[in-house]
This record gives sequence, structure tokens and C-alpha cells, in this order.
Amino acid sequence: MIGIKSIASYVPASGLDNYAQGAKFEKDEEFILGKIGSAFLPRKDAAQETSDLCVEAANALFANNPQLDRQSIDVLIVVTQNGDEEGLPHTSAIVQDKLGLSTNVAAFDISLGCSGYVYGIYAIKGFMEAAGLKNGLLITADPYSKIVDPQDRNTTMLFGDAATATWMGEDAVWQLDKAKFGTDGSGAPHLKVTDGVFYMNGRQVFNFALLKVPAHLHELLDESGLTSRDVDAFCIHQGSAAIVDAVARRFENEPEKFIKDMVETGNTVSSSIPLLLEKHMFDSSWKRVAISGFGVGLSWGSAIIHRP
Repeated sequence: MIGIKSIASYVPASGLDNYAQGAKFEKDEEFILGKIGSAFLPRKDAAQETSDLCVEAANALFANNPQLDRQSIDVLIVVTQNGDEEGLPHTSAIVQDKLGLSTNVAAFDISLGCSGYVYGIYAIKGFMEAAGLKNGLLITADPYSKIVDPQDRNTTMLFGDAATATWMGEDAVWQLDKAKFGTDGSGAPHLKVTDGVFYMNGRQVFNFALLKVPAHLHELLDESGLTSRDVDAFCIHQGSAAIVDAVARRFENEPEKFIKDMVETGNTVSSSIPLLLEKHMFDSSWKRVAISGFGVGLSWGSAIIHRP
């Protein structure tokens, strides 16, 4: 069975002080930490492209797993909606070359935002099992610094740049269980890019998350024959502190199971869930974790993963 073997990441060291941004927009510490949830927002260097972030994360994964030969990678998928330059060619092709992977590798992009990691791990698992492949690389990198207007108080204080790389393969530490997905394209106007600039209707996105995510997770648990007591942690997309807290409150007496860790990263789009898993899951005693991503599309996906 194909599962998650290892996760590594790259978070730029430079970035924005959100307190300084908050002062510009007359937002105090309570708002910055209580609503936004981030004191610092990492930003890629101007000379860095999306593929460079991907390469940094992948190289960290190879360094952490010396038994993984880069020539043994059979498939490479990059989850991004902000690829290199104008998006053609696909970013995964550029990453294949920069990493020195075999030319026999299958490489393609998935154009999804905050739900992209959940979609991505199931897409690569299915692709690998259907084709009889052994080692897959799923990379997330969506630098919103490319499209965020620094004068837009609704977005510039939220997003941080980061990339993650997940090794998918056999005999994995974490296995994928049941998943559920959803799409509502009527909400497309709430999160979109026009003339290269990102727009977000924050109130509509918050309402969408609060309406869809708790119900979706409850449905997933019910269909899996589980309750929240059977789950050790909920690692949901770190859209903002307010969203994570609001979703957690819908889970009766166990809001503490919802991991919130975005003070030094911000909303890293498709990288937020794997960042949580990398930091909190592998060295824990957890046996079962629920993950959920939601955002641009509008799109959402939730899943259960477990340690055999």
C-alpha cells in the first residue's frame, strides 16, 4: 500500500513583520494573533521562482532520507496555482530538471490551492498504484507573494511563502484511509486573481469554512465508523487563527485536538497541512489523524490517515 513515508519543508528565513503591517492598518496585537494568527510572514527572495522553493524542499527530503535515491523517483507532482513565470511549461517539468531526476519520471502539476495537499496525496497514491510505481514525490509550493497587493489589508497580513515535499511509497509509516471531496464553483468570485492581483472576500470565505468544514469532518468520521474521540489530532488548513478556532469550537469538548501553528508561517496555502504533519505528527504518539483543506474553487477535501 502506498502511503506517506516522510515530509520535509522549506520556509524562507526572510519575510514581513506582521506587527509592522498591523500598525500600518491600525490593527493591534490582539487582532494580529487572535484573528490572523501570524506575527511573521516568510517571503521568498525576489530572484527565487516557485520551482526554486520546490527544489529546496525536495533537497531537504533527500537529505533527511539518504536511502532515497533521486533516480528512483517514478512520479513527481507539484501542487501550485502560482507556477514559474507565466505558468507554461508546467512547474513540475522545471523541477524535474533542477533536481536531476530521471527523464523516465512522470511529472505534472495540480492547480489547486488550500485543498491541494489532500487532493494531491490521493491523486499520487492512485496514480502510483494504477501504474505499479514505487516512489513518488508530492511537492506543494504556492508563493502568494507573487499576487498579493501589499496595500490590501484583507490579504497582505495573511499569507506566507513555503514549500513542502512528501515522499510517497510502499511500507509507509502513515497510510491513507477514507477521504471525501467537494467543489462549489459558484463561490469562485470570492477567491480569484484579476490582472495578476489576488482578491479575497474574507467574510464569505470565513462563512464557507465554518459552514462546510465541521460538517464535512463529521460526515467523514461517521462514514469511517469513527467519532472525534478516535482521532488523536485534527490538522486542518491554517487559513487564519479565527478559522481554525471557529471550526474547533464545532467539535464539542475536544477543540484542543485542532492543531494551530502558524505564528511564524502565516497561511501557506497548499503547504499548511504538510507543515503541520511534518512538525507534529512523525515524532508523536498519534495513531490516527484527520486532515482537511479548503479554499480557492471553492474546493474542499478531508481525509483520515493512520499509523498501522
